[in-house]
Amino acid sequence: MSKPTPISGFPEWTPAQRMIEQFVLDRIRATFELYGFAPLETRSVEPLDQLLRKGETSKEVYVLRRLQADPGGSAGDDALGLHFDLTVPFARYVLENAGKLQFPFRRYQIQKVWRGERPQEGRYREFLQADIDIVDRDTLPTHYEAEMPLVIGDALRSLPIPPVRIQVNNRKICEGFYRGIGLTDPEAALRAIDKLDKIGPTRVAELLAETAGASEAQAKACLALAEISAPDASFADAVRALGVSDPLLDEGIAELVSVVETAAAHSPGLCVADLRIARGLDYYTGTVYETQMIGYERFGSVCSGGRYDNLASSGTVRFPGVGISIGVTRLLGLLFGTEALSVSRSVPTCVLVAVTTEDERPASNKIADALRSRGIPTEVSPSAAKFGKQIRYAERRGIPYVWFPAAEGDEVKDIRSGEQVAAAAGEWTPARVDLKPLVGPASTGA
Repeated sequence: MSKPTPISGFPEWTPAQRMIEQFVLDRIRATFELYGFAPLETRSVEPLDQLLRKGETSKEVYVLRRLQADPGGSAGDDALGLHFDLTVPFARYVLENAGKLQFPFRRYQIQKVWRGERPQEGRYREFLQADIDIVDRDTLPTHYEAEMPLVIGDALRSLPIPPVRIQVNNRKICEGFYRGIGLTDPEAALRAIDKLDKIGPTRVAELLAETAGASEAQAKACLALAEISAPDASFADAVRALGVSDPLLDEGIAELVSVVETAAAHSPGLCVADLRIARGLDYYTGTVYETQMIGYERFGSVCSGGRYDNLASSGTVRFPGVGISIGVTRLLGLLFGTEALSVSRSVPTCVLVAVTTEDERPASNKIADALRSRGIPTEVSPSAAKFGKQIRYAERRGIPYVWFPAAEGDEVKDIRSGEQVAAAAGEWTPARVDLKPLVGPASTGA
């Protein structure tokens, strides 16, 4: 068998990196639950017609098919794809289970998603997302749009990562402005503006003319709107100074002012109004969010989302919602790439119980059982080698303590300091910082 080669875009972390990831997930999960979000997991596949009905995703969806076609099987299996985000499957879940849910329904979902895009640093084809959404029946108060950044700010602030800045906009501002200047295809204009950071203003102006039918003056006005950015509600004055009037524009300004002011009261500096933020998916209808890690801005957003009014609907009944998603794999991949995070040891083990002889292994197993019953991660030495060799085994794995069984009384050794003391498995407790691996910024140590 030839040596296997990695598949680009499908990351596999080392055990140490996986422990960091689990630490991050635990912190995120804890914050989500503090805000009252309940856990949910949906299936990995959805009908292709559902996956393709919203946004420019047709080139990214992985199709699910059996290797051998079954002539007598269901044709429906040939129309399934792996979900590319968690919002579309969540909307489907709400529609299927609306009679069982209490609204407004608050859920969090931490799952892998798949996108067939070109892999690059911080961008993968298989990755983990951590989503929160709030949906309601028929109407959803806009104060929930102001709540999203607060949850994400608290979740990311609980992690040993660089500070973040959440950029917020409201699609009603953009769409109302585009209508106010006479553009008849605001969605095409939004898609063009969404490419501003990638292709620059000159090419965006050309794209606005090609896809949205914009004149030179209209394209210039669109770019002027996109240039507006402010850390407070002063953005509203800058928008009004452009001299465009439309009821939808006024509605969007009021909603974005509420988001920015709520965030400033909770966490000054967390949010900034940035009117170039559009989000590529078509289902967003109100506030949209993108989040950058300070120092990693060139890699784009690590957390994004927005308000959607029409994604989940059944006949005349709508379930509007708002959600935001942390790209966990993207965030960690960027930090792993710069070795910005560290963990104090590469295994969970706190104590290695030495084995005097193989005949006495049961005694070592009994000690390990007693330590584990008290919540102390413990393993037993793989062999009854000389104690020096067993200590070196612990050192290589980063295990801080070695336990020595003895008829006259057990002893435990901190192999970092060399201190060795008498101990009983039913009473001894390690230093609190040693009980579990510690995650922290690599520059300051774990």
